[in-house]
Amino acid sequence: MSQVQTLDIMLPHYGDTALMQAAVRSVLDQTDKDWRLTVVDDGREEGVPEWFSSLGDSRVRYMRNERNLGITGNFRKCVDLVESTHFTMLGSDDLLLPTYVETIRAAVEAEPDAAIYQPGVEVIDENGNPSTSLGDEVKRRLYAPKNPDGARLVLSGEPLAANLLGGNWLYFPSICWRADAVKPVGFREDLSVIQDLAMIIELIKRGEKLVVDPALAFRYRRHSGSLSSAEAVTGARFSEAVRFFNEVADDLDRHGWPKAARAARRHLSMRLHALTMLPGALRHRRSDAVRRLLGYALTRSE
Repeated sequence: MSQVQTLDIMLPHYGDTALMQAAVRSVLDQTDKDWRLTVVDDGREEGVPEWFSSLGDSRVRYMRNERNLGITGNFRKCVDLVESTHFTMLGSDDLLLPTYVETIRAAVEAEPDAAIYQPGVEVIDENGNPSTSLGDEVKRRLYAPKNPDGARLVLSGEPLAANLLGGNWLYFPSICWRADAVKPVGFREDLSVIQDLAMIIELIKRGEKLVVDPALAFRYRRHSGSLSSAEAVTGARFSEAVRFFNEVADDLDRHGWPKAARAARRHLSMRLHALTMLPGALRHRRSDAVRRLLGYALTRSE
C-alpha cells in the first residue's frame, strides 16, 4: 500500500445542527479535494435532510437512521459503511483545518504500514475560541510523546499501550484509521465513553503502529454539553472506566505485557480526572456523584 485512496470521512451525528453544519463546511473547504463524506444522522432535527440536499456535492452522502442507535451503535454503523482504505470518524461538533486531508495523505504515504494516524490538534471551546483545560495540559505535558525536532513519530508495542493506559493523550475524532485493521476489531457495544481507547489498545496488541504527525490539522471542541462531560459530572463514566481497566489489565497480563497491565490497574490520569470533576458535582449538589468520584479516585490500585 503506497498511498491512501479517497479518504472516507465518517460523521456520526446527533445534537446541535449548527455545529454539525460547521463541521461539514470544514470538510468542503479542504485543500485536497479527494475525500468522501458520509453523514449518519441518529437524530430527528427538522430541516437537516433538506440542508444536505441543497449542498449539491456528489462527494457528500447523507442518511438518517430509522431508529436511534446510540453513540456506539452509530459508530459501528459508520465503520461498516467505510469503503476506502482509510477513514476518519469526525465529531459532529469538531472542525477540520483546511489542510487535514493533505496532512493525513502525506502521513499515510510516508508510513503506510501504520493503522492509526494522529495529526496536530488545537482545542477550542463552545464558541470556537482556543481553549486550555487542565486535562488537555496534562495530556500535552505529561503523557504525549516529546518531539522537539518536529518529525513524525512511529510508536508501537507494550511501551505505547502502557503510555496510553496511564494517560490517553490522543484525540479520537481527529484520528485517521486504516480500515482493514479496524473493521475486524470495531467498537465494543458495552462501552459508551471509553470505546475508542478499548479499540486502540486491541489494535496495539495486534501489532499495529501509531503515527504522530505534529502538523496542526484539526480543531477539537471541548464543551460541557458533551456526553463524556455529562457522564463525568454524575460519575457514570468512571464506573465504565473501572470495568474496562480491570478487564484490559487481566488481558494484558495474559498477553505477556506486565508493564501495560500495571498501568491499566493504576489508571492514574483517570483518577486525577475524577478529582477534577468534584467541583462540578458539588455545584450540581450531586452528593451521590461526589461519593462515586471520591471512591473511584481514592480506591487503592492493585
